[in-house]
Amino acid sequence: MQQARDSLTIIELTGQDVCAQPALVSEPIDEIAAAGLAPVFKALGDPVRLRLLSMIGAREGGEVCVCDLTAPFDLSQPTISHHLKVLREAGLIDSERRGTWVYYRLVPAALDRMAGLLSVPVS
Repeated sequence: MQQARDSLTIIELTGQDVCAQPALVSEPIDEIAAAGLAPVFKALGDPVRLRLLSMIGAREGGEVCVCDLTAPFDLSQPTISHHLKVLREAGLIDSERRGTWVYYRLVPAALDRMAGLLSVPVS
């Protein structure tokens, strides 16, 4: 099962492709698009990951050190790191190592893409 998950291809939408993507309710998406979107929705389906995403997005300056993300949770540092890895692999956050610490920031285009997919067309 692990091998199947690792082989999923995340569909990266950039430039004109973002505008060309229909909302989920405007027309059925194909199998390839569904397979690319599923890991993103799965990443957002966990309360800890939703909180982490919110904490990163709400942080003044747009980024936060991993050292500031562990205290609010009653979880071990490796568990928090796992959740951050899932968010990063889903393309929702990005990271940068500075010395011994890793800093995380949102990927606004990924959130815009999700918002566009979930929007209902106005008739």
